[in-house]
Formats: sequence, structure tokens, C-alpha cells
Amino acid sequence: MLCGLWLSLAACTSPFRAPDRPPAPGTAPQPALTQPAATGAAAPEALGQVLARSAELLVYQPAAGDSLRGIAQRFLGSADESWQIAEANGLDRPQEDEPLLVPLVALNPLGVHADRLQLVPVLCYHRLGRTASRMSVPPASFEAQMAWLVHNGYRVVRLSDLGEFLAGRKALPPRSVVLTFDDGYASFHRFAFPVLKKYGLPATLFVYTDFIGAGDAVSWAQLRELSASGLVDVQSHTKSHRNLVERLAGESEARYRLNLDAEMSLSRELLQRRLPGLEVRHLAYPFGDADAVVTESARRNGYVLAATVVPGGNAFFAAPMMLRRTMIFGDTSLEDFKARLQVERPLGRP
Repeated sequence: MLCGLWLSLAACTSPFRAPDRPPAPGTAPQPALTQPAATGAAAPEALGQVLARSAELLVYQPAAGDSLRGIAQRFLGSADESWQIAEANGLDRPQEDEPLLVPLVALNPLGVHADRLQLVPVLCYHRLGRTASRMSVPPASFEAQMAWLVHNGYRVVRLSDLGEFLAGRKALPPRSVVLTFDDGYASFHRFAFPVLKKYGLPATLFVYTDFIGAGDAVSWAQLRELSASGLVDVQSHTKSHRNLVERLAGESEARYRLNLDAEMSLSRELLQRRLPGLEVRHLAYPFGDADAVVTESARRNGYVLAATVVPGGNAFFAAPMMLRRTMIFGDTSLEDFKARLQVERPLGRP
């Protein structure tokens, strides 16, 4: 791959040309070529030097003190994109005597390799605690699972990042995982949120609005805290958590469709009204159930991603309104947890 990238760069750009002579005494040296910093962010100090560049990639000579995260911040707009530089060069830190290829566009936005296909698992939790319910994950088990992800090369990405991947607009790191939590139990705020903050992991909390502030549910104040943290994206689990594919007793087809739209729209509108700055575009179907009528109602009411509880990973061609999600239960051992992380699928030779 690297050889092909070098050839591509050589064909698309003129090679770097050194100055004919050193600058005159007292003249400030010309700065290294860098990509403009993101709006509102100060440009990081340029330590190394750009040797050549094209529209797709550049060749960068690192200097002492350079890091992949710093280089990614400088040229790709985010330190979190350092994985793209690491993958393009087959290393995890820059070497002063070796130029780096810095891809300015995603090299493999679909996650398709000669021998494998990238999958992105979406994990689904409900409540955390020490209860007899299989739906309740012990807090110690949850922290062990998160620590294992962090220490074994997995990247927890946002659900919105998965949406960008499915739209072909964003490449995701190998071993990407999405975390989601359903219903809105107070145990999320008590047990999961501190662990997410400890490891810096983003997650989506799907709440049904009739439950907020009742019984053992999160309060509006807690939801505001979670949303303001920047780690937790609060999204919709409908208004009442009814099974959307089932008609109620005596419910006509016309009334059913009106009620279906209300489940979608009222929860979205209330969350956006009570949580300043929130945009609700993602939905988790209650019980994971959906059909063509349900998905059409979701689209019509402003949702762009929706999740089931059908287990497995999501490839680039996954249906955005029928995302696969893998349930994690209270009796899921760490070995079982590892087995549920389907991050690739082998491809056979034709």
C-alpha cells in the first residue's frame, strides 16, 4: 500500500524544493507548510517539515517532540485521527529520520480489505447494578469490560460516527465499537457515567420520555448533566416504550399510524426542548422490533439512524434504520464479552 501511495504522490505533486541559499541574516525563516487549523482552534506549533503534498496526502519529516496525535491535529484537524497516519505507515510513533505519509483523505472509507471486511459492533446495555435480573450488569463487570476495550486496542466511537461511516463520509479505526444504553435507568448515571468519564469513552443513552423522573429513572437534571458532559449523547427510545409493530386492542389502522408518529415525534420534541443544544436524530426501537411501517414513520419524523437488537457487527452497507446491536447481559462473562465484539468478517478468495 505504501509503495502505491508514494507513486500517487509523485504523480500528483511537484517534489519539495529546498531554497537555493540560506536566508539573509535577520530574516525570519519561512514556516513549514501546514494545513490551516480548525475554526476556533489555535494552530499547533509546526515542529517538522512538509516535503511534498498532493490533494490526497503529504510527506512529512517529523522532528524531535512530534507525535502522531500532534501531527494528526495539525493536518487532519483532530488528534483522534492519528490512527490513519499509524495505519498508512505501519507504526505507532514517528521516527525523526523517517518521513511519514499523512493521508489527507480517508484511504479506505469502506473498511474493505483483500482478506476481510470491517464490522462495527454496537453494544446494548440496559441497567447496571447488583440485582437478580439478567438485564442488570454488575458495575464491576461493566468496568472490567470497558478497561479491556481500552487496553486491547479497541476504539469506542460515537453512534454518529457510525452513521458517517455508513454514508461513506468517514473512515473508522480498526476495532471500532459503539456503546449504547436503553431506557434511561438512574443506574446509568450512578455506575456507568463515572466509568465512561474515567476512560474518556462516548456513549448514547436512549430514553423513553414517559419514564424520565419516575421510579428508578434518570431525572431531567441528570440528563442535562450527562448531555453537557460531551461524552453522553441523549437520544430517543420513543415516548412510552410500546412495541411499535403491535396494534393495541381496538386500535384502527389510521389510529395506529397516528399513534406511531406521536411516539416518534413527541419524544424527540420534548428531549430537544428540555435539553438545550441537543439534536435528536437517533432512535432505539423498543424491544428492538421494527417493520417497514415503523421505519418509514421514523424517517418521516426526522430520524436518520435507528437500532434493533439483532446481534452482530455493521458493515459499510448496513441499513441505517435497522442497525444491528448486540445485547450485553448480567451473566455475560469477560470471555463471552470478547466473543461478541465482531469487528471483522473474513473474505474468501473468488
